[in-house]
Amino acid sequence: MNISYKTARRIAAMVIGFTILLMGLVLLVLPGPGIVLSAVGLAILGVEFAWARKWLHKLRRGISGAARHQRLQQRQR
Repeated sequence: MNISYKTARRIAAMVIGFTILLMGLVLLVLPGPGIVLSAVGLAILGVEFAWARKWLHKLRRGISGAARHQRLQQRQR
C-alpha cells in the first residue's frame, strides 16, 4: 500500500481536527474551554477544507461581536 504524503497529511488533519473539534463541542456543555478547542479543531481542519475555514471565520466574528457587546455593557455600568 503506497500512500502519498498529501493523502497522509489530509487523513492526519481530518483525524486530529475532528477529534479536537468533538472535544470542544463536548466541553461546550461540560466545564472547560469548549470554544477555544472548537476553534483549534476548525483551524486544523481549515488547513485542508474550505468549509472549516468558513466556520472558523464565523466563529471568530461571533466571538468578536460578543466581546464588543461585553465591552459596551461594561462601559454602561
